[in-house]
Amino acid sequence: MATSTEYELLDEVSLKYPKKYKVFILNDDYTSMDFVVDVLMGVFHKSYQEAEAIMLEVHKKDRGLCGVYTHEIAETKVMQVHKRAKDNGFPLKATLEEE
Repeated sequence: MATSTEYELLDEVSLKYPKKYKVFILNDDYTSMDFVVDVLMGVFHKSYQEAEAIMLEVHKKDRGLCGVYTHEIAETKVMQVHKRAKDNGFPLKATLEEE
């Protein structure tokens, strides 16, 4: 009693890594520097020193890189920034762009 088992083998397996997105905070004339630091520490989990450096980059170059994430996480971070800003009466904006 011989049984024959057949396996179908795939010649090639192609793995694609998810695209990554950069999240930036944009400069405005109304949001306080302290609030930007608080957002960077709270939403992006930056240390005080990292948050301060990014806040100064936002201030000097009109935008600062907060992190690089998958699309869903980047979108969530942008929404969290906008909600915190709105709840605190600031017009702070964040954007995402493909890496």
